[in-house]
This record gives sequence, structure tokens and C-alpha cells, in this order.
Amino acid sequence: MELLAIPQEPQKDVAQPSVNIGTEPEEGKDEARLLLRFAAPRDPVIVADWVSFNVIDTERQDWARGWAKLKAYVERVGNARVPYGHREGATPLGQWVAEQRRAYGAGQMTGLRARRLEKLGMVWSLADERFQENLEAAKAYYDEHWTLCAPRSATMLDRPIGQWLSNLRRPGALEGHPEWETALEEVDEDWSPDWSAEWQRHYAAVREMLVEESVSAYVEPGVTVHGMDVGRWLAKQRQHAAWQALTDGQRERLEQLGVRPLPPEQEAPAKPSKGASDAFARGVAALAQYKDRTGSVTVPRAHVERLEDGTEVKLGVFLSNAKARRAKLTADKLQQLAELGLEWAA
Repeated sequence: MELLAIPQEPQKDVAQPSVNIGTEPEEGKDEARLLLRFAAPRDPVIVADWVSFNVIDTERQDWARGWAKLKAYVERVGNARVPYGHREGATPLGQWVAEQRRAYGAGQMTGLRARRLEKLGMVWSLADERFQENLEAAKAYYDEHWTLCAPRSATMLDRPIGQWLSNLRRPGALEGHPEWETALEEVDEDWSPDWSAEWQRHYAAVREMLVEESVSAYVEPGVTVHGMDVGRWLAKQRQHAAWQALTDGQRERLEQLGVRPLPPEQEAPAKPSKGASDAFARGVAALAQYKDRTGSVTVPRAHVERLEDGTEVKLGVFLSNAKARRAKLTADKLQQLAELGLEWAA
């Protein structure tokens, strides 16, 4: 086999060893040309590439050289996003990659070349690539805030995700990219609502708070989430006039949480201080009873404690709300909680 691979000349008694095939490597690079020295160990991937390019599906030498430079770049850097001005040795690789994208977009590239480039991780559309990178940041933001209606100043994973989402909500921004819109809806179906983004942010916070209890009365004014007073916001939504001003979609979402508008006779804030004080006293009594029985003040959020008079207190919700609004509790209320063993109230 070694002799078959060497061009034979007449009148030669001794076969010469295999010659190097291809151009010499650049200075400092490893020798990789002895592809037909069958007795020597060779990387099968290198052999397969050489046979494919030079025997089976031959390519122009200049295109094959560009492909080889891109392959070396990907192996070194880890991706095929070559800056336009980048050069690999004497080869203007960035310009070569840009030309491949142009040919692909114009339908002037063969399927074989496209597949060869895609195996190296070629990205045909930089816009699609940037979208995917921002989408990952959007998913991280949703995991933390439960909505994609981020303020414009919001950042996530070192990306200005708030401004990016705001730009995509503009009319016509997704024209020609239905797959982008589908990807965003898979993260948050209300990422671009028909109502204000601020309303959506408050709703998302309330939705997460009520996911276990579905009892709106326990999200009291003063309860804040991500700096938003969701308790006060929810109380406003239940007012008759505000409820009527909501769209059908907004009312539907609130009703799914068990939120209903207040009857007209309950709209006037009738001396809430005494009721609030009684509710706090019941919460403290429930916590003391729970501690006496279990020896702990760590209460599951969904736990309901029944007092001796038969009153049921959603103790887990009470403690969650109290902790969220501890900055607004009076000193004596904080002292009562601290005496029961709540460190955050001390």
C-alpha cells in the first residue's frame, strides 16, 4: 500500500519514502501533511477530512484552505464567531467567514459546503445568535421575577435585558421573526401584554404569593415584593371603579387567582386599625400556640393554626407578610414577635 501511494518512476530500484502532501505548515505549527504514510499513526478525523476534500467531494483549494483555517480557529477559541477583521496567519479569516454568510443567504452555497461549515458551529445569522443569547438572560430574569415585563433599566447575566425586551415590544419589531415571538411566549405568555408592563409586574408578584393560598385577603397593604407594594396594588384593583376599568384579560387573570371586586358597601375603608390590630393579635397568639406545641417558630407557608376559640389563622401567610413589612411594624409589635423567637424581628 505504501508503494501504491508513491508516484513511481521507471529505472528506480529503490522506492522513495512518501512525500509530504499539501502546503508546508506555518512557523511554530505542527506537521500534519504525511497523510499517505500508512505505516505511521494518524488521527482518523484528519484522514477522513483529507480524503473527503481531495478524493470524494473535492473542493477548490482556496475554499478548503479557508475551511481549514476556520477549523483551527474553532478548536482554539471554541466558536465560529470570527470578528470581521481577524486574520489567521496571512488568511483574512473574518472576511472569508462573512463571504460564506453572504453566499448562504443569497442561496449561492452548495449543501455540502453548508454542512461542512455547520459541523464547525457556523452561525448563519448573527441576529439569531444574539437573540438566543439574550433569551437565556430573559429566562434567568423570569425565574427570579416571574415575568418578562422588566423595567428598561433591568439587567441579567450582564445584559441590558429590560431595554432589549422593551425594544421587542415595539410595533413591527418582530416582523419577519415569528420564531422569536414563539420562543418568548414559551417563557412568558404575557411577555407583551395589551395592558401596561407595570400592571403585569404587580400581577405576577401577587400571582406567586397566592399560588398556595388563593386567598387575596392575606396580601395586605404594605407587603412588598421586589420593591412593589403589592398589597396596596391588589386592594386598589378590587375597588369597583378600578375593577370596571380593567380589560377582560386583566379581570380574567385576577379571577383565576380567586380575586373578586369588593361589594359597594365594603369599599369605604372603615376604621381598619382595630381590625388590623385584632388580626395581628390573633397571629401572635397562633404563633405562641404553635411554638408551645412544636417547640419551633419555623412555620410552613401553607400552615393553618386553629386557636382554642375555633378561629383559624393562616399562620404561615401571617409570618410571611409580617416579615415583608417589618420596617412598618411598630416597636411593640416587633418586640412581641422577637420574644417568641423570631430573629428577624429582634
